Amino acid sequence: MPHAETGDVSVASSGIDGLDDILAGGFVRRRLYLVEGVPGSGKTTLAMQFLLEGVKAGEPVLYVTLSETAEELGAVAGSHGWSLDGINIRELAPAEGALDADEQNTLFHPSEIELAATIKSILGDVERLRPSRVVFDSLSELRLVAGNALRYRRQILALKQFFATRDCTVMLLDDMTATDHDLQMRSIAHGVVLLEVLHPEYGAERRRLRVLKYRGVNFRGGFHDFRINRGGLVVFPRLVAAEHRQRVIRRKLASEITELDALLGGGIEEGTSTLILGAAGTGKSTLAAQFAAAAAARGEPSALFVFDESPSTLLLRCEHLNVDLARHVESGIVSLQQVDPAELTPGELIHLIRAAISTHGAKVVIIDSLNGYLNAMPAERYLTIQLHELLMYLGQMGVATILVGAQQGLIGSQMTTPVDASYLADAVVLMRYFEHRGEVRQAISVMKKRGSRHERTLREFRLDDGGITVGEPLRDFRGVLTGVPEYDVSAPLERGGA
Repeated sequence: MPHAETGDVSVASSGIDGLDDILAGGFVRRRLYLVEGVPGSGKTTLAMQFLLEGVKAGEPVLYVTLSETAEELGAVAGSHGWSLDGINIRELAPAEGALDADEQNTLFHPSEIELAATIKSILGDVERLRPSRVVFDSLSELRLVAGNALRYRRQILALKQFFATRDCTVMLLDDMTATDHDLQMRSIAHGVVLLEVLHPEYGAERRRLRVLKYRGVNFRGGFHDFRINRGGLVVFPRLVAAEHRQRVIRRKLASEITELDALLGGGIEEGTSTLILGAAGTGKSTLAAQFAAAAAARGEPSALFVFDESPSTLLLRCEHLNVDLARHVESGIVSLQQVDPAELTPGELIHLIRAAISTHGAKVVIIDSLNGYLNAMPAERYLTIQLHELLMYLGQMGVATILVGAQQGLIGSQMTTPVDASYLADAVVLMRYFEHRGEVRQAISVMKKRGSRHERTLREFRLDDGGITVGEPLRDFRGVLTGVPEYDVSAPLERGGA
């Protein structure tokens, strides 16, 4: 792989696309970097990907291990399907003979002998191999060998100066197990990457990374989710909507249901977001699926991310209502993905949505539902900010976004939604139950629509074997703002209108 460039400075790719994106191309060469993380956070895997990327580019690389054996490193590589051919591994773990009483030195402090021997061995390998990439695993072992903090820091500074004159890009791994964790190491390093592991009360552990510093580089700050899959780390850079600004021509996308499009002033617009709110069973998901099917019939790709029901159930229900979604899913013009809230991270969901736009060309994106989106990140305090950033990005990409929000409760003024996204969305479609002459019916209205006119009437909304039916305006409908819509009993209701 050719070297990436940052200005006039050559950079070394990390071998991880998402991390390179965060680092503005990769690691600036001939610098020393610190990668911190608790055991199991992915430091060794990241280091191997960094070295394997150098091997692919034909560079000599060196892995100095003070804690693991070459056999253990080979097992880690094998779990990812990698070969360590081309990586020079130098084991500096204590020799087996060091356990013998006869080998114990009583004249000098053990650290004085061990540190000198360790450093000499490392420098000898560097002079012999002349590697362009070097990994030290790990600093906690080197700290123990040094004996005290002053000698340890001096040796790190000496190593930094040594490598700076030998065209080496150095990565130091620190497992943060030392009780006297030396934060001054962060000041010595040119850049610092922190790997974290979070343990939610339910579901798999979640991992995220943060670049704490990177001198002279405009890197992407904040937390970025990542996974350790077979094949290495997959990093999902934090979405920054401001990086994707572009001019959007806002065409109207019709639902192909005449009365519904009239209610919406012709349909929903590209580059806008529409929130469909209502109680369970009012037809929110079916209505959203109708927009996807209508777009597909016009040859426009769509992407559905379903949290709350299985794709097979959704497709079967749409088939009974004459919403031709299954055929478009089979043809590939509609992408239907089920999302498991217990396994998903916020960054991964955004990565899936961005991929649907960049590779699938989706013009309509549906998230069903916001409740599932919230459950996917129960520990996230800034869900609304993340959602705002996502909607801004989708709007700038000219995508029509449909959010489904299930309200808690069926009727009454006490109905609530766990995520108030009404002020974020450009349009809000409200769906309600109402009673008439002993029959439960449904109503639909558009409460808000930025940028274009829309009807302020309420219409009856029906789901039956004939499909989705939207009736004429219900002129005698009252009580919608109280949450208990009803008809004026003095005005008889005819099926489909007032």
